[in-house]
Formats: sequence, structure tokens, C-alpha cells
Amino acid sequence: MKGIKFNTDFESVLSPLERDVLQLLWPDRRMKVRHIYEKLRPRRDVALSSVAVILDRLFEKGVVDREIETGRGGIRYVYYPLHDRKQFERSLIETTVNSLIDRFGTTAVSYFNSRFGDEGEKKK
Repeated sequence: MKGIKFNTDFESVLSPLERDVLQLLWPDRRMKVRHIYEKLRPRRDVALSSVAVILDRLFEKGVVDREIETGRGGIRYVYYPLHDRKQFERSLIETTVNSLIDRFGTTAVSYFNSRFGDEGEKKK
């Protein structure tokens, strides 16, 4: 019996622009919207306002945080990732597993135990 394939990597939960923005932020950088926009612009046709909206969405999702910086011309947000890529992927796995357990209950737990528990290791 073939299993159902679920695409549960981070690429399936983020839009292409969100992924591109995170690729710039993950090396533990702190960046302003304009700086991110300038880095993205040679690779994709994107508006500064779109980058600002995406960063706001990532902030609302709890993927990035921001600080307010004041300077000439007013205030600006400086964005930075809350977690590195590995931590983000781990969180995604945890969320996925928890949602499977919430949805399928003991059937999911039984499956995980047989697949990944001591008995499952012996069967391999």
C-alpha cells in the first residue's frame, strides 16, 4: 500500500517571497526592509511595499521579530529571525506531529511507536 505524501518542509508553509526573505535573515542578520528589498531586487521583481508586508506577516506568524530604530526621516523596523533554520524546521515538525496526534489520536501514537520506538528499530 502506497503512503500518502505530505509536503511538510518549511517551503510548503511559507510563500516563495517569505522563503527568500528568510534566506537573507537566517545567517543571524538584522536587516531593515529597504536592505532586504535591495538584496532581493536583482533576483526577483518585487516592490518595497511587498517586502514590508511579507516581513509584517512573518512577524505576525512569530518567525521574525523587529525593533524600532529612529533616524532621519522617522522610524524604521529592523527585523531579525527568532530562530535559526534548524530550530524553525524542528518547530514545524513538532507542529505537524502534534496536529496528527490531535487529529488521529491513539492511531497516530501507535504508528509513531511502531515506526520509531524500540520495536520499530528491531524490525529494520
